[in-house]
Amino acid sequence: MRNTHHPEERRRSRVHLAVAGAAVAALAAAGGLMVLAPSASAAAVNISDGKTATASSSEGADFVASKAVDDNTATRWSSQWSDAQWIQVDLGATASVDHVDIQWEAAYAKAFQVQLSNDGTTWTTVKSVTGATGGNQSVAASGSGRYVRLNLTQRATQYGYSIFEVDVFGTGGATPPAYTPRPLPTPPAGVDATVTHHEFQMNCTVNHTAFDDPLVLPGQFGKSHNHSFMGNLDTNAASTPDTLMTGSGTSCTVAQDKSAYWFPTLYRGDKQVISPDLQTIYYKSGIVDYKKVQPFPAGLRFYAGSPFYTSPTDFKNAPGTVEGWECGDSTKNWSIPTYCAPGSQLNMRYQAPSCWDGVHLDSADHRSHMAYPVNGECPADHPVPVPMIEMKISWPVSGDMTGVHLANMTMSDGSVMSVTWHYDFMNGWDQTVLSALTQHCIDGGLQCNPHGYDLYKPWAGTVLDDTGKLVWQPA
Repeated sequence: MRNTHHPEERRRSRVHLAVAGAAVAALAAAGGLMVLAPSASAAAVNISDGKTATASSSEGADFVASKAVDDNTATRWSSQWSDAQWIQVDLGATASVDHVDIQWEAAYAKAFQVQLSNDGTTWTTVKSVTGATGGNQSVAASGSGRYVRLNLTQRATQYGYSIFEVDVFGTGGATPPAYTPRPLPTPPAGVDATVTHHEFQMNCTVNHTAFDDPLVLPGQFGKSHNHSFMGNLDTNAASTPDTLMTGSGTSCTVAQDKSAYWFPTLYRGDKQVISPDLQTIYYKSGIVDYKKVQPFPAGLRFYAGSPFYTSPTDFKNAPGTVEGWECGDSTKNWSIPTYCAPGSQLNMRYQAPSCWDGVHLDSADHRSHMAYPVNGECPADHPVPVPMIEMKISWPVSGDMTGVHLANMTMSDGSVMSVTWHYDFMNGWDQTVLSALTQHCIDGGLQCNPHGYDLYKPWAGTVLDDTGKLVWQPA
C-alpha cells in the first residue's frame, strides 16, 4: 500500500460543497430531494468541518474518511485501489447545496458524481463529472439534502482516490456539541508516552443463574433459556436500568458498576459449569480515532452475537468474533471443541458493537440501535462511538468435551433448540465514574485496570483511589 507521498507529488485542488440558503428558483421532485437553481446570493459558510464522514474503504488507519473533514491539509482520506469508491459527509440536518470544490492529492478521480440524500440510503445525482484533470475544480451541483456523497467511478492513476479536504459551505445542516474529554497531564520529559492501548477493564464474577432475560423477555420470569448473570446482584426478568441503579450491589470489583452482564449458562450434560474466578470485561475503542469515544448513555442496553447462528461458519464470520472458542493451545474453534487438554479452561472472547445511533436506548430487536464500525469509523446512521465491550469468559471444564453445551432454548412449539454464543448488557453505571474512566483511559490512550490506573504510565494518575473513591473528575 502507498502510505507516503513526496511534497512534489501532491497536486492540490479544493472541493467546496457550497450551500445556498437563498430562494429556490427551480424545483423538481426526485427521490424526495428538491433540486435548486444556483443562487448568486448564497453565503459560503463551511458546514462540513468536523462532521461525520464515512467511506467505502480506506488505505489504512491513517487515511480514514474523517481526515477529509478535519480542516487539516496535512492529512487525507485515501481509498483502496479500485474504481468504485465513495466518500460521504453527514451535515447533521438538511442543507441546500450550491456548488462543490475539491482538494485532491495526486490520486484524483477522472470521473465522479455529486449525490445528495435525505436519509443516506436513497441518492440523487445532481452533477456528473467526466474528463476531470485534478487541479482546481468548481462543480455546480445544486440541491438539498442532509448527506453529500462523492461517488467516484474512474481513477486517474493506478492507486485509489486521495482527498485532503472536502468542505461543505452554505446554510442548513446542524452541528452537535463538541465532545471534549479532559486531557491527561503532560508526561514527564524523557518518558515513553507512545499510545499502544485505549481501554480499561472490569472484573466481575457470576453471582447467580436464572431462566430470565430482562432484555428479550422482560417481565417473563422463568421463560428464557438459562443465563449466568454478572455485575448487578439483583438482575431478574423485571430488571430495568432504573432498578439496576437502586440494586443492592454488584459482583464487580468497582462498586459504581451496577450494570447487568449476562450470557447463556454452560452445561456439562445436565450440570451447570460456573467459574468462581473474576471474569474480564474490556471497555475499548472500536474506532481508529479513539479520542472520540463517548461513555454509554444512561439506560443503554443491547445484546451482542446471536443465539441463532446456523453453522460454525456464521459464527466465524460474525463481526464480533475474536478467536472463537479456546482451551489450552487450541484456538480458532468456531464451535465448542470436542477435547481440551486436562486442566485447561474453556475460554470465549467476543466484541460488542460500539457505534450508537444517538437516539434510541433500545430497539425492537435490541440490536438495530447499535452497529459495528466500518473501516475504523462509525457509519453515518450510527454516528456516536461508545466503548466496545469485549467480554472474556472462562469455564473450568476440560478433557472430553462431548457433552459440553450452552443452555438449550425451548421453543413455543415445545421443541428444544441449541443456541450459539451471545451476551447482553444493560447499563447500570454511575455515569460520572463511567465518564471518568472513558475519558482517562480510552480517550487518553491508556491500558487501565478497573480503577483507571495504567501500570506502564503511572504519570497519568488514576481515576479511583485504593478505596474506590473518584479522584479524577471528567470534563
